[in-house]
Amino acid sequence: VARTTLLPGLLKTIAANRKMPLPLQLFEISDVVLKDESKDVGARNCRRFCAIYYNKTPGFEVIHGLLDRTMQLLEVKAARGEGYHIQAADDSTFFPGRCAEIFVRGKSVGRLGVLHPDVINRFELTMPCSALEMDIEPFLGHTAETLLTHDVPMQETIKHQFPAHSQSQAALPSHTPTTKTVFGDMSSQAGLKALNDFLADRSYIEGFAATQADAAVFDAIPSPPSQAFCHLRRWYSHIKSFQTERVRLPSAKSQFVLPPTPPASTNNTSEDDIDLFASDDEEESTEAARIREQRLAEYVAKKSKKPALVAKSSILLDVKPWDDDTDMAKLEECVRSVAMEGLLWGQSKLVPVGYGIKKLQIGCVVEDDKVGTDLLEGAITAFEEYVQSVDVAAFNKI
Repeated sequence: VARTTLLPGLLKTIAANRKMPLPLQLFEISDVVLKDESKDVGARNCRRFCAIYYNKTPGFEVIHGLLDRTMQLLEVKAARGEGYHIQAADDSTFFPGRCAEIFVRGKSVGRLGVLHPDVINRFELTMPCSALEMDIEPFLGHTAETLLTHDVPMQETIKHQFPAHSQSQAALPSHTPTTKTVFGDMSSQAGLKALNDFLADRSYIEGFAATQADAAVFDAIPSPPSQAFCHLRRWYSHIKSFQTERVRLPSAKSQFVLPPTPPASTNNTSEDDIDLFASDDEEESTEAARIREQRLAEYVAKKSKKPALVAKSSILLDVKPWDDDTDMAKLEECVRSVAMEGLLWGQSKLVPVGYGIKKLQIGCVVEDDKVGTDLLEGAITAFEEYVQSVDVAAFNKI
């Protein structure tokens, strides 16, 4: 089974989260499979980007703005010919007159628009929805025939076939001469790990939007982080997209990058160079940085000791015997003899079925990642002498 479009998956996710606050905005980057007679298997992989906007209003302008922002970051101009443009199209998936086809360098790469009410109703949704789906392989410099990894490196976007603007590349700032931050030295693995742990539950260095603090810490990192630091790599790729407009980012409230270490004094220092009235601000800032590093390390250690949340479920099983001659006490004894890690049996009772036959109704609590209903049913039906079948009467998350 293979997907030919990413849109149904996002609509199913919206349908499962209808009680969440509006608007709901989701996206996915993954592969679809398309027919291709030139391939040995008659099909090929194609990597696509799909985004969806669900709210009380259709929000076509939101999806259109997302397309413009994406093309801006890919440095593709809004123009016919060598750039990109959209034009009206007919597609039964979208509302008539509210669908547009996306063209890049004269080639169609996807569509966007307001979904048709029939499509929305089939997913049991009650509000309008806008969507965008487009092929992103022309911008990556390779095809999706290679293995899909969990992390598509952002630096691949500079390899696309569209001409880059040398002016914007020249405007990128160079790295600061210091790599020392309040998280440690960014040229060391320990410093990168501390920053990675700090960004585990944060999107930015301070606050809820990118600031000059993010830009300063970004410049202090001498090279892109490795795949081992997943949170840091996610933040690094995101802040990298702001490089051409970083001068407009809000000012930082705190200093996260420490000043360069002053050169060591030499024996040629004269008495005139000694300032007897100099302040101790430099020593105080170093001490403050040490305290911050110590507190950050204590916070990371405390957080690592926090026990992980164990997901559990309450299951009610109907165990049916073969006939009215089946020893129900023995049947229950067999069922309770099933022992697994993460399984706890509860109360039981006999429920009449008909013609003098009773079924055993028994409850249990299981840990979701250790015990599944299929595994549980298979273990019980192994007692073929007593058990005819097992059904799940109720299943509730705890």
